[in-house]
Amino acid sequence: MVGKPRLFMTRQVFDEVIKRLESKYDVEVWDKYQPPPYEVLLKKAKESDALYTLLTDKIDCKLISEAPRLRIVAQMAVGYDNIDVECATKHGVYVTNTPGVLTDAVAELTWALILAVAKRIVEADVFVRWGEWKRLQTGWHPMMMLGFELKGKTLGILGMGRIGKRVAEIGKAFGMRIIYHSRTRKPDVEKELGAEYKSLEDLLKESDVLSIHVPLTKETRHLIGERELRMMKPTAILINTARGPVVDTEALVKALREGWIAGAGLDVFEEEPLDPNHPLTAFKNVVLAPHIGSATKETRMRMAMIAAENLLAFADGKIPPNLVNRDVVKVRPPGFGQSS
Repeated sequence: MVGKPRLFMTRQVFDEVIKRLESKYDVEVWDKYQPPPYEVLLKKAKESDALYTLLTDKIDCKLISEAPRLRIVAQMAVGYDNIDVECATKHGVYVTNTPGVLTDAVAELTWALILAVAKRIVEADVFVRWGEWKRLQTGWHPMMMLGFELKGKTLGILGMGRIGKRVAEIGKAFGMRIIYHSRTRKPDVEKELGAEYKSLEDLLKESDVLSIHVPLTKETRHLIGERELRMMKPTAILINTARGPVVDTEALVKALREGWIAGAGLDVFEEEPLDPNHPLTAFKNVVLAPHIGSATKETRMRMAMIAAENLLAFADGKIPPNLVNRDVVKVRPPGFGQSS
């Protein structure tokens, strides 16, 4: 290959990260806040040897098939359900992600949502800020803004991976009983935290707080639907910081409207960004966040740098440390200038 391989980055990241990438790549950065439209992304992919992507970028088989120069897609995210990994492998395109960096940030955001819903923080803020407290002419009332205590309640974890475990650890510190459901049992977590493994049905029935931490797959899409929501306690709250489509939104709206559950805290949605006129925005007992689970400076810097390290390793002819599709090595060795 003559000159540096071309890298298209679908969003601006930290200057330090871009400078590192420029040591090995001819870098072009999409300079708008919004993601590049699919037509633009397709055009850039055709001209590029590498892509630096986010979850909002659709890397489908059409794009991969029509980008013969493309050798690697480095995703700045743990998840990669926006990428057709099977198609990428078939075409010898390496796919990487940034695992293991979100644990504390997402767990802390999860707890911010739990506390906000349980203690009615957002509702109380509006109550003060919009003058309702002043209009009532009373500083304190025994029945004003009643939430519920967490100590002694049951925290249900759906998906006991790194994030689920960290959420459970914090729950233990609050004096909560920990129950969980996961694809596999976690004897070490059970021993360490006194957590109890439950079937999904029992998890739903027993949880006072249900916190979702599963990846989005064919099996988990709408895992929580009308049937599951009806199993929950009418006093329970649901928290989702995983993926929006894990919860059937229409069923959730119905559950909230009809009082099957007491409230919800959501950082992810089936359609993002959420329309401000969406039915979910009308509920006082729902706290909404704009997909900010990993939004700390520390975590976003680590994510950005790990994505860059994957690209730098590939440019050096090495297998990227966070390669998703391991079978791609059989199709094409790492590095540029190799034929399939």
